[in-house]
Amino acid sequence: MPSNLVVRVRDGSDALREALAEVERELELPGGFPAEVLKAAEEAAAAPTLPDLDRTDIPFLTIDPEGSMDLDQALHIEPDGDGFVVHYAIADVAAFVRPGDPVDVEAHARGETLYGAGSRIPLHPPALSEAAASLLPDQVRPALLWTITLDAAGTPTDVHVERALVRSRERLTYDGAQAALDDGSAGEVLQLLREVGQLREQQEEARGGISLPLPEQEVAVGEDGSFRLELRQQLPVELWNAQISLLTGICAASLMIGGEIGLLRTLPQADPRDVARLRRVAKGLRIEWPEQTSYDAFIRSLDPADPAHQAMVVACTRLLRGSGYAAFDGEVPAEHEHAAIAAPYAHVTAPLRRLGDRYAGEVCVALCGGEEVPDWVRAALPDLPGTLADSARRAGSYERAVLDVIEAGLLAGRVGEEFAGVVTSVREDDEKRGVVVLSEIGVEAPVTSDADLPLGTEIRVRLESADLATRKVAFRLG
Repeated sequence: MPSNLVVRVRDGSDALREALAEVERELELPGGFPAEVLKAAEEAAAAPTLPDLDRTDIPFLTIDPEGSMDLDQALHIEPDGDGFVVHYAIADVAAFVRPGDPVDVEAHARGETLYGAGSRIPLHPPALSEAAASLLPDQVRPALLWTITLDAAGTPTDVHVERALVRSRERLTYDGAQAALDDGSAGEVLQLLREVGQLREQQEEARGGISLPLPEQEVAVGEDGSFRLELRQQLPVELWNAQISLLTGICAASLMIGGEIGLLRTLPQADPRDVARLRRVAKGLRIEWPEQTSYDAFIRSLDPADPAHQAMVVACTRLLRGSGYAAFDGEVPAEHEHAAIAAPYAHVTAPLRRLGDRYAGEVCVALCGGEEVPDWVRAALPDLPGTLADSARRAGSYERAVLDVIEAGLLAGRVGEEFAGVVTSVREDDEKRGVVVLSEIGVEAPVTSDADLPLGTEIRVRLESADLATRKVAFRLG
C-alpha cells in the first residue's frame, strides 16, 4: 500500500509561509468553518447517540504522531490459543453527525482532511475531531468496535463489528512505542502488535502487496534563509500499526462483497509499460533488478536510507496512480480490487479524516448485525465515488503544490549547479521534455534537452531556475 508523504517545516521563514499561504488561496481551499457548522458541532458534541454495549473493560491504547488530537483508532490485541484476537475501536462519527445537518453538509464539501507542510485543514470541526469524537485517553467514547480473530499465521478466521462504548487507557507516540519495544519495557499489547504486524507483513508479501517506504520530509530553514531537507524513515511500529488498519480494511471489503453492498477502495494493476520504464530507471540508478523479480518484490528490496534507492521509491509512485472508489448496491463491480494491497480493500479506519469511512463503517455494522443498511447510507452511495474523487484531486493538487514550494526553497540559491539524476519519464508529444529524479536528494523536477531525453539513463543536469514565489524549478541536460 502506498504510504502518504508527510512534509513538516521546522523554523519556517516568512517567504516560505507566504508561499504556502498562496497555495491555499490559489487552490481555493476551505478555511475556517462557518459559524452554523461550529454551532452544530458543539451541539452534537454535547448530545451524541450512545450505544448500549459497554466495552470500557478492554484496555485500549492509541499510537499516533506526537501532538495528534484527532485519534481515529484505538488498539488492543490478546492471545487466543495459537492465534490472536485484535480489538480495533474506530471513532463513531455517525454518533454525532446526522445526515443533512450542517456538519454533514460541510464534510461532503470538504471530503477529507488536507495536509500541508506542518498544517492541516480538517474535515470536521475541532469540537468533534479533536475532542468529543476523538478516542482520547481516559474518556468514554462511542466507537465501531472491530473484533478480528487471527490464526497462528495471522490469517483472519472471523470478523465482527458493532457499536460499543470504549475507553482508551494509554496514549503513545510512535517514537515512544518504538523505544519501549527496543528497550524491552513494552507491555503485552505492543509486543503482540509487533508479532501480528510481522505476520501481516508476511501475508502482504505472499499476496504480492506493496508498501512504498516513503519517508517524512522535514525542512529546516537556516538563519540565512537557506533550506535543508532531512528525511525521517518510518519506524517499524508505524508499519505494524498500519498493518492493523490494512487488516481491518481487507476484512471490511470481504463483509461488503459478501453482503453485495458497500464502498470499496480500488486501484488498477500497473501498466506493463510503466513497469518496463521503471526497469530502465533502476538501471540508470545502478540498482539491480533481476528479470525474474516482480516489481512488488523489487520495491520491498529497496533501502530508503540509500539516496539512489530513495530516488527509485519516488519513481515507483507512478505505478500506484489511478486509485478510486467503487460503490455498489447489488452486483459487485468486476473491477473491485486494490492492486497495491493485492486484495479487495475498503477505507473504514479514519472517519474523522475521511468522509467515505463513515459510510463504509455503517454498512459493515448493519451487515454484522443482520440489519438493513440505513436508508441515508444507501441514498448516498451512488454519488460518493464522485465526491471522494473530487476531494482526492484537491488533496493531490495541494500535496503537489506544497512539494513544489519545498523543492523550490531547497534549490533556491543553487542555480547553475549540476546534479546527478535519472530521467524517469519523457513526454510522448515532445521527447525533449520530461522528468528527472535527483539521485542525491530524491527531488523530482522538469527537465529539458536539445536532444531526445534518455529515459532511465544516469545523467548530469544543470539547475536553470528555482523560484519560491512561483514554485517553479527547471533543469536542463546539456
